[in-house]
Amino acid sequence: MTSTARSLGLDPAVCHRALDSRDARFDGLFFVGITTTWIYCRPVCPARISYRDRRRFFDSAAAAEEAGFRPCLRCRPELAPGRALIDAVPRLAQVAAHRIGAGALNGCGVAQLARELGVSDRHLRRALERELGVSPVELAQTHRLLLAKRLLADTSLSVTRIAFASGFQSLRRFNSVFRQRYRLSPSALRRTRPPSDAGRDAVTGRGSPAVPAEALVRLTLAYRAPLAWHVLTALLRRDALPGVEVVQGGCYGRTVRLNGGSGVVFAEDAAAPVRDPQRAMKTHLQVHVSPALLPVLMPLLARLRHLFDLDAEPTVIDAYLERTGLGPLVRRRPGLRIPGAVDGFEVALRSLLRGRLGDSSRDLVRRVVETLGEPLDTGIPALNRLAPGVERVAEAGVSRLTALGVPRRRADAIIPVARALAEGTLRLESGSDVTAAHRALLEIAGIGEQLATTIVMHALHWPDAFPSSDGLLLRAAGVSSPSALRARAEKWRPWRAYAALHLWLGGEEG
Repeated sequence: MTSTARSLGLDPAVCHRALDSRDARFDGLFFVGITTTWIYCRPVCPARISYRDRRRFFDSAAAAEEAGFRPCLRCRPELAPGRALIDAVPRLAQVAAHRIGAGALNGCGVAQLARELGVSDRHLRRALERELGVSPVELAQTHRLLLAKRLLADTSLSVTRIAFASGFQSLRRFNSVFRQRYRLSPSALRRTRPPSDAGRDAVTGRGSPAVPAEALVRLTLAYRAPLAWHVLTALLRRDALPGVEVVQGGCYGRTVRLNGGSGVVFAEDAAAPVRDPQRAMKTHLQVHVSPALLPVLMPLLARLRHLFDLDAEPTVIDAYLERTGLGPLVRRRPGLRIPGAVDGFEVALRSLLRGRLGDSSRDLVRRVVETLGEPLDTGIPALNRLAPGVERVAEAGVSRLTALGVPRRRADAIIPVARALAEGTLRLESGSDVTAAHRALLEIAGIGEQLATTIVMHALHWPDAFPSSDGLLLRAAGVSSPSALRARAEKWRPWRAYAALHLWLGGEEG
């Protein structure tokens, strides 16, 4: 067993059992390299099971490729779900790996990423090599190659577009690295694509608003079952920004602006029994993306995984919460996910606008979005605006917000949040320091403990966030004070955010 696999806390016996049983709960948590073929696979690979003495275990695809293994063309390691931020190797390596997986080194250097993380580039390299067994550049290259492999197999995009969509800065470099790592050309890999995959980039139209099939590129995002998609989309529908987000027939759609690119994205659950009874249920989302967003595809897919909480391990979380007193709630909603964010400022803006206004805030949110959100022609009536950005809101000032009907106390909090984000003194991107963000929010007048914790829970997707002063949580838990609720919630660590969501939903039903 490799040292990288040991960092997961998995011993060889666990890895062997998971591989022998093709246990989907371990998908994405480790990879296995077969020394007879020098190919590495996911634990769920349908290929014939190898002898135990010919297996090497790795906790990442990058570590397997660094050791000389090539990705399997059957189980396709690039489609494996990721790991949540709490699963963990030490924090610095964890956050850096998350940022690199979202494209932080596409067009930028290691030194810049290190500065953003508050360390030297030498220290960052050492942390990643010690914990993951690869350098930052090697990790970024693996992510680019696996995304390219995925696009070659799942779309009919040209090789040139795939090269740039994957984060490579030149077609020549892409072809060279691809041949060196995978020992075949990109076009040769595409010829291995089954005929039935042709046209995979067409929209199925099961629940999405009417969009020309040729207008969007179709991809998939894997997750670990179960997934309470109907609950997740209901929560997203309730909090949707008018003109920016829409939920229709089990399909979530929204506008996106990311690094200068604008477009739309749709997602729907593909979970359905397949025709072959020997195969498992599909466990992925179907995602449809505007071609204009292809240059930012890597960070976009990372943000969508964050939005839908796709890297969670629901069987672990559900079993833990069920053992610690929340059994009836967990059994009612297995696979509950915490709604995340495509953009952290959206979470802060939405939370501050709604405040205690409840349903009456809908018109207020609509006015703010229509006034400060830039128009976007998508051809879809329900999606006609971009979410108000940090710069536009900061420039609007308190007087403009109050003229739109925003209560003065809320406006006095919204503008400092926007300015802090614009200046970089507050960071609400996934992977940012939770404690620092929470502290920075509390320093802003008008933002208390409950609101700051709620923003951090969703914007930074912190699974242990717990707003103990929330009135609905107090009533749902049957306690009379925040201190009593905090004491009770200790047994739900490190999954208190999931416990809170179960209690909120149960309290709304009651």
